[in-house]
Amino acid sequence: MSGGPQSQAWFARAQRVLPGGVDSPVRAYGAVGGTPPVIKQASGTTITDVDGRQYLDFVGSWGPLILGHAHPKVLRTIAAACARGTSYGAPCQPEIELAEHVVAAYPGIDQVRFVSSGTEAVMSAIRLARGATGRDLIVKFSGCYHGHVDHMLVAAGSGLVTLGEPSSAGVPARFTELTRVLPLDDETALRDLFAADGDNIAAVIVEPVPANNGLLLQRKAFLSALREVCDAHGALLIFDEVISGFRLGPGGAAEHYDLRPDLATFGKVIGGGMPVGAFAGRRELMQHLSPEGAVYQAGTLSGNPVAMSAGLITLQILHEENGWERLAELGEYLERQVGAAVAGAAVDVAFVRIGSIFWLAMHTKTPPRTAEAIDPRAGESYARVFGALLAEGVALAPSAYEVGFLSLAHTRADIDRLASSLARALKSV
Repeated sequence: MSGGPQSQAWFARAQRVLPGGVDSPVRAYGAVGGTPPVIKQASGTTITDVDGRQYLDFVGSWGPLILGHAHPKVLRTIAAACARGTSYGAPCQPEIELAEHVVAAYPGIDQVRFVSSGTEAVMSAIRLARGATGRDLIVKFSGCYHGHVDHMLVAAGSGLVTLGEPSSAGVPARFTELTRVLPLDDETALRDLFAADGDNIAAVIVEPVPANNGLLLQRKAFLSALREVCDAHGALLIFDEVISGFRLGPGGAAEHYDLRPDLATFGKVIGGGMPVGAFAGRRELMQHLSPEGAVYQAGTLSGNPVAMSAGLITLQILHEENGWERLAELGEYLERQVGAAVAGAAVDVAFVRIGSIFWLAMHTKTPPRTAEAIDPRAGESYARVFGALLAEGVALAPSAYEVGFLSLAHTRADIDRLASSLARALKSV
């Protein structure tokens, strides 16, 4: 499935001046084939391309648009903020107010520092963990993505407990020598690694809701084991909540699982559709940051008043309109309707959901908990489903390994449309 003639013409222009025609690889449709629609505008649950074609959107800019596209209150707030100046490079009121909201909502944190992306948040949190502990090793998990930081672009080698190996060209092997990669959902591998290297481990970083390589929902017992092992060995536990933070609820996955990390990273929802990231933790950890401590971190556009205002109004609307409760109800309806649609498919499909995040796991009836458990046929099958849905004007993520999102703008009628279109699309597999 390809975009219309205008999209194709614009994308041809893009390929001349942008690598692959895009500024983020998955947008190029390499995993599903065809030419991506070039988007002209969006409102509510609808995106419209340059050919005038409209699509019911379940991507939501990959998660930030929890209120839907172009929410009127958010637009008014952004316009008013712009009128006061687009950047100060100095402390501002919205920055302080948003920080107060984040600290009040998320379990176990006292302070937050804003940055401009989730990648930057992770990079800074890891530097802080190393600076605070005086240790060098970082532990991550196969199937969890933490942005394009050099030492996080790591693939597992042979064996369960392994040295990190760069998974991108341009990342020197030396950069990943201090990263260890473990499989998800394997307490034995976790304990074995800490028995061998625990005194050298600064931090364990995990997506408590792994949502960048499918939606690999973890057992609370496994996440609790992470907390236990880190405490026993003096390592820090970092929750990467760039996707799950302020989407599952005001306290993110930490509140959902009743677990407190030492540090947490955020993005997406807290920016209200503007470029924002953040990392947060207890006061005694955050005070290692400059200007109070020796761990340096800075950013020209950090705490940008326009982005802070957009994030602040987004969180206020979610609180005032019982947003998380409404999203949970929509999610339950989605699970019933889409669950029924996939139940009759000729190919096995597991519908996986937590809150307003969902995923179609192809060629299985059991939701995978590890990246390795995803059936290798999933990509090809999903590409056909994706194309059939897009032809009907329903947009899911252009990759079998990306998740979908609900927003407060979605209705039960939107979900019914997705379910009926999906039932037809699955016949193409």
